[in-house]
Amino acid sequence: MAIDRRRFLIGSLVTLAAARSALAAEGLVKTSGELYASGARLADGSYAVLVIADDGHIVREIPMSARGHDIAIDHAARRAVIFARRPGFFALAFDSDDRREPEVFAPPADRHFYGHGVFARDGRLLYATEHDVDTGDGMIGIYDATGGWRRVGEFPSYGVGPHEAILLSDGRTLAVANGGFGNDPATGRESIGIADMQPNVAFIDITTGALKARHGVPDAINLLSLRHLAETPTGDIWFGAQWLGGLEDTPALLGRVGLDKPIAVLETADPIGIALKGYVGAVAISGDGRLLAASAPLAGQVVYVDTETGKIAREIRIKDSSGITVGGGAATFAMSTGQGAVRVEDRDGAAKLVDFSGMEFDNHLRRV
Repeated sequence: MAIDRRRFLIGSLVTLAAARSALAAEGLVKTSGELYASGARLADGSYAVLVIADDGHIVREIPMSARGHDIAIDHAARRAVIFARRPGFFALAFDSDDRREPEVFAPPADRHFYGHGVFARDGRLLYATEHDVDTGDGMIGIYDATGGWRRVGEFPSYGVGPHEAILLSDGRTLAVANGGFGNDPATGRESIGIADMQPNVAFIDITTGALKARHGVPDAINLLSLRHLAETPTGDIWFGAQWLGGLEDTPALLGRVGLDKPIAVLETADPIGIALKGYVGAVAISGDGRLLAASAPLAGQVVYVDTETGKIAREIRIKDSSGITVGGGAATFAMSTGQGAVRVEDRDGAAKLVDFSGMEFDNHLRRV
């Protein structure tokens, strides 16, 4: 069945009206805890984006018409945008702690979102990973965050199936994980073009849209779809990937790349890609830059990598591991699960599990 874009948008507007009513009727919960945001499936089967605190409070709940994916955060303005799960036909902008009304916006008719985006350093523009429905090319859509989320331009992602894009510390370079395959927008999430995959990480000048560098995976592992990215203070870009070949052939799903460095897949004594069941769901770098944390939902595991040595530092078991983000301390993380739990590490390395009963958190968690 073909996806009805009009149904998605009308549903989003109806949900937006419900969100406005809810905001008018209820005050915001006050909390002293760290705040995080994630898409979620609620106990009644509906969807929402939640702002939650690590003390167990739900600070804000905004209904959505469909499942969300990742969230772009403008920390200075304390606002965010959650993108619909790919192929996505809407995005929802909201404030993390104010009473301004949420806003829904959509890509053009010949585009769909790929679930991720990032704000410019000054918060004026939002860059979203997109798919050109007609050509199959990856695009980066540019939206005016100060003018009603009007689409003001685009440039190529320099690959197919762009997933996560991150703005590097120079404030000018966008790193894009081009997964290498597309999705058929007529049927939904059906993958297309897998046999001819050419995944890469592209480095793009956001002021001109020009390609600064592009690094692909070796031909022998072209089925390694690059998905998620995180930058260290030294400028290394770590990635998490999904393997689309046979499980027994799975390479390591983690690696690093740089503007002037080719892709280097992590080398481990044991076949870590097989242990992680071929899929990394999210990655994050600790505040001090020393650790990479990567979730493997299918394996119920989170792996920590020493970013200086490239060695596995430790592993933990966490059922249906999902989103990961930097925590409140220099070497800490917070992570969510599809079971409604949030694991928060403290500054001493200990962890507590906060249960949000009835919730099923989606793929990504972001610190507000």
